[in-house]
Amino acid sequence: MMNSPGTLSVIIPLYNAGNEFTACMESLIAQTWTALEIIIVNDGSTDNSVEIAEGYVKAYPHIQLIHQANAGASVARNRGLEYATGDYVAFVDADDIVYPHMYETLMKMALEDDLDVAQCNSDWCERRSGHTWQSIPADRIRSTGVMTGPDWLRMALASRRWTHVVWMGVYRRDIITRNNISFVPGLHHQDIIWSTEFMYNAKRARYTEQSLYKYFLHDTSVSRLKRSGQKNLMYQRHYIKITRLLEKLNREYADRITIYPEFHQQIAYEALRVCHSVRKEPDLLIRQRMIAEIYASGMFKRMVSNVRSVKLAYQALLWSVRLYKWRDKTVSCHRLARKALKIY
Repeated sequence: MMNSPGTLSVIIPLYNAGNEFTACMESLIAQTWTALEIIIVNDGSTDNSVEIAEGYVKAYPHIQLIHQANAGASVARNRGLEYATGDYVAFVDADDIVYPHMYETLMKMALEDDLDVAQCNSDWCERRSGHTWQSIPADRIRSTGVMTGPDWLRMALASRRWTHVVWMGVYRRDIITRNNISFVPGLHHQDIIWSTEFMYNAKRARYTEQSLYKYFLHDTSVSRLKRSGQKNLMYQRHYIKITRLLEKLNREYADRITIYPEFHQQIAYEALRVCHSVRKEPDLLIRQRMIAEIYASGMFKRMVSNVRSVKLAYQALLWSVRLYKWRDKTVSCHRLARKALKIY
């Protein structure tokens, strides 16, 4: 339990991170901001991750380990939030590292400007080759002063380089609890929905262009796995669901904040991901099932209705023509689509 002002709870979902988890933990132990607690949520790991975690729990009193049956990162993060006691919370992936001054930098920003959220830049690194680059180039977004959450989100989305990842910041816990903001269980890329809703509720936000977090890309990363056939269909259903949830957020918050064009267009951009996956799908039957679900789920309508720029209108029109040409309008495909729509 932490009682001093400016406390931070760092939540780490842990699932089979192996020896890479050691580097993650060492980077957290080395943090220059000491008013923090580290909450590790073991999500049913079957490798040596738990033994590594237990070693740190024994050595450091500000680290705790929680166990749960394997349920995914969303459930693990929600579980960690239940145990968090800090004024602010942060999230770390178990195979990444944080730079030594990350939380000191962000917490000083948060406390000096009474922020609801302080965000930073990050370095992305190919695990195999070591090639590293900055996530958001300085010519896209520079460090900001204090902004509202919606204004910051608008700027970030407009850059087309900011990504909806929760580990690039610290977040006021009271905002999360008062607004019942939680991660959607079982949803890939759940950060998109969570970060959008948090920003809709944030009154004071600020960004630093400093890279303070190192994100490792590897062949088994969710976003990098090459999928085809049924696996591709199942994966794209997550993006279809994301378009529905984003539109739902826009409706729910329309009377509280300005729904900027960028908030509409992020729905269209997520829908276009699904369209591109159709073109790349080699299995013709799966391709037809994907197209059928694009229409039956309402995603096609969401894509078109949320266009707010000429450039995006052209892309939406192009894909409207392509999908119409490729679409098999047989009853069997629609039956397949309706059967699968329980996920939406």
